[in-house]
Order: sequence, then C-alpha cells, then structure tokens
Amino acid sequence: MALASIHCHLVWVSIFPPPPPAPSPCFDAKTQAKGLLTILQNVLPSQILSLLHSLWQSLQDSLTPYSYFDVPEFLGSASVEPNDLYRHVHLYLHQSVLSSPSLPPRLTVSLQRSNSNLSSTCPSLSLSPNHSLDDTFNGHHLVWTLHADTLQDSLEERRSFSLRLPKRHASTLLPAYLAHVSSSADSLERSSRTRRLHTNSQRGGGAWMSVPFRHPATFDTLALDPSVKSQLLADLSAFADGKEFYHRTGRPWKRGYLLHGPPGTGKSSLIAAMANYLRYDVYDLELTRVTSNSDLRELLIQTSNRSVIVIEDIDCSLELTGDRRNHQLGKVDKNMNKRQRVQSFDDDSEFEDYSRREEGRVTLSGLLNFTDGLWSCCGEEKIIVFTTNYADGIDPALLRAGRMDVHVRLGHCGAHAVRELVERYAGVREHHLLDNTERYIKAGAEMTPAEVGEVLLRNREEPETAVRELVAELQRRAGVGSEEEDEGWEDSGAESSEGSSEKKGKKGKNGSGWEGKVRFLGRLKSLSKSDSGRRGV
Repeated sequence: MALASIHCHLVWVSIFPPPPPAPSPCFDAKTQAKGLLTILQNVLPSQILSLLHSLWQSLQDSLTPYSYFDVPEFLGSASVEPNDLYRHVHLYLHQSVLSSPSLPPRLTVSLQRSNSNLSSTCPSLSLSPNHSLDDTFNGHHLVWTLHADTLQDSLEERRSFSLRLPKRHASTLLPAYLAHVSSSADSLERSSRTRRLHTNSQRGGGAWMSVPFRHPATFDTLALDPSVKSQLLADLSAFADGKEFYHRTGRPWKRGYLLHGPPGTGKSSLIAAMANYLRYDVYDLELTRVTSNSDLRELLIQTSNRSVIVIEDIDCSLELTGDRRNHQLGKVDKNMNKRQRVQSFDDDSEFEDYSRREEGRVTLSGLLNFTDGLWSCCGEEKIIVFTTNYADGIDPALLRAGRMDVHVRLGHCGAHAVRELVERYAGVREHHLLDNTERYIKAGAEMTPAEVGEVLLRNREEPETAVRELVAELQRRAGVGSEEEDEGWEDSGAESSEGSSEKKGKKGKNGSGWEGKVRFLGRLKSLSKSDSGRRGV
C-alpha cells in the first residue's frame, strides 16, 4: 500500500512539476536596468548617451554626502606634462602603506635597485589599480582610490588618483590636507632620493657628467669648533625650511658660502657634510673647462633644484680680477677707445687674437652674474660654495653679501678638535698626555685636521703609540723641550705645514754650524716656491 502511494506521487510530480521560485524584486530590477541600458546603447546616438551619463553623474553627485577630486598623472590634453601632485600622492600613499597597521587587501610589489649596492634589491609596496586606501586627517575619514584605464585601441594606460572626503567640509579640508600630503611627500623624497655628484665635461660647452654621490663625511665626523658647527647647522636648516620666507621677501631661494683657510683644514669634507645633511646633489664646477660666459650660464640652467654648486680653489681657477687690470697683451689700457687699441697692436692678426681671447673666456662679470644676476634665480633651493686657501686673492665683489652670504674660516686644530679626532681615530677618550695639547697649541703648535688624522691613521692599531706621537709632534712644533729630531719616517703632513719652516737641521756630525743654516735656507726657499705655486704666481 505504501509503495503504491509513493509510486503514484512520483508519477504526479513527473507529469505536473512544481513551479520555479519567483525571482526577487531587486534582482529583477537590476536585470531590467541592464537590459534597458543595452537597448539604449544600441539605439541612441553617442552624443545623447554622453548627455544621459552626465545627467546621471550629476544626480549622483547631488545625492551623495561626499566630494570627489581627481588627480591625473599627466596634465593637458596631450597628457605629456607630469603632474607634481600625482607624484606627491604616490609617495605619500607609499609611506602610508608602510606605516599602516593593517595592509589593504591588494598591493603592488616591485623591486628597485639599492643605491649603495647595485647587486641587492629592496621591495617597494604601492597601491594596486582600482583599489582604495583609507586615511584620516583632523578627525575626518578620507579615501584614496587609484584608477587605471586602458585607452581604446591602444596599450597606453592612464592613471589617476581620486580623493573622497566629506562634502560638508571639503572647502576647508582640501587645501590643508593637500598641503599636508605635499609636505610629507617632500620629506620622504628628500630622504630617499638618489643623489649624484656632477662635473662639467672635458669637451667644454654646457654638459654635465655624474656619478653616484657617496661621500661619508657628516657633521658628526668633522672636527669643527662646536660653536661654528651649531651655527652652520642652524643656518642650513633655516635655509632648507625658508621657502615661504624667500618668496615673501622677493629673494631668490639660494645662499652662498665662502670656505677659506690653509690646505688640509677640511673644506671639501665640510662641503660633503653639508650636502649629506641637506641631501642635495653636488655640482663640482671646474672653471678652467668653461670657455665662455654663455657656457657658464648654460651649465647653471642645467643644475637641478636642491643642489650644492661648488667652485674649489677659486683663486687658482681663473684670473678673476683680470677684468679690472691692464692686459699684458700689447699693454692695452682699459680706458683706451677702440681705435687706440687697434693702433697699439703691431698688426691686425694680433688684434683679432686679442678679441677672440676676450670673447672666449669666463670673465669676472660673468661669474658675478652667475652668483647673483638674473640667471642665478633659475631654479630654487640652491647653495653656491667657493673655497680658497687665500681669501685676499679674490675680488671683493664676489664676496659681498648676496653672493657669499656666510664666510667660514677653517684653521688649525684647537684642543677640542684634537681630542675629538683622537677619540674617533684611536678610540681614546681620556689620556694624561692629552692634557698638554692645549698648552702646546697656545705656545704656537699648529696642525691641520689632515695632519692630525695622518698621525693617528698611521698608528690606528696602537692607540697608545698614536697619542704619544701626536703629542710629541705638537710639542716639537711648539718648540717646547728638546730640539733634536730622530731619523725615521717623515710625516707628509708635517712637511707641508707652515710651522715646519722653523725645523732645524738634524744635529750630529753634519748638523751644526753654517751647514745647518744652509739646509734651513734651502728648505725655506722650497717652501716659498710651493707657496707661490699654490697662489698661482
């Protein structure tokens, strides 16, 4: 009986199956909307479809409580001009991703070569296309979304960021937030950018060559007077943070530093420390390779923002005061008129040669315009540094305020600098012999940081010997104690010291009387020649 009833039920179901479940109203509405949209796209012209799309977007914008702002990667109809704000947003979101406690569901991972080791790579995280990242600012919730659209019939991809923020506070929130984004991106870019050391090409003209800048000098490694170091750091920090000040006062955002002092006092190391502190590129300008003022201007134009432009040994690079003197060629007076100048030459070829020399060289006026003329305002956040062993040999017009704003004299080591170098090179913080250094220095002992470093470097494996040799050298230069000298390895730093001109001849069977005086006068003469060579005489 039971089997018969089950069989009858199965027959009934097979003949009259149950009706399918009714679709939900929401699903049915979506299906109808999609179908209507497909019909409209096939029937209506593209102009009407574009109008309907604009109306629909306007309706959505009026109903939504948010405002949306697009940041395209490129500007203009041709999309060739990079958008700096897009780059700032990209860097800012990169930093936000790394500092976020919870990572977004999808990220793009790339490998970039490290600056210090080309064989190693470091991963970089960024937001994936068509994904979002949350942010907060002044208690408001904001959302960044990266859009990537592929152009029709092209492999080109257009990227843009869109920012969503509350519509009620958009007018007041947007400027402050974008300033925050740009400031954060600027700091990140400054700390992570690849820096280069540039020099002008040997071939002449306005061309730069560059290599990675990896100089290890910092203000922590320099043996500077503490007051000078603190003043320099404060001045550099004020310059780097002075964008609004320079714009408000109408001054070009640049600053000039003159570093002068004896050889070996650390002028080049100080330049490297300044560049490392500010994280600027360095342009080492060799004036002897520049053939004309126009080439000098071209080189200036090609320098980047956030850079240090260096002219070392400027008193030896060119005869910069030659514009204010009489030329040796033909004994031509600057006050002569053109006819008198022509008559002063023996023939026309000599005058043409003189004219070519006048036109094809860097002049003092060209260098003045380079440092403080109209062309000097090309770019922003630039530092110009001159170095020289003899500041008196430079034309005063180059050294005035507005060109060389800060003058820093680097001299021989004081007692503090000697102790600092001993601690850094030999690892010795306290030693009973170091208490005599200040007395020897006051007595006239002079040693440059390069000379002190050489004595310590030579004995770096034996700290006790290093300290004893250094103190003995200071004692000898101060003229305190015995005047005898032992034979042995001569310190190259001591040979080049100005104080070494007072060294006596070695005593012994050939070290006294007139022979010692003759050797002393010969040594003094050689020093005078080397000194004249450094001055460019």
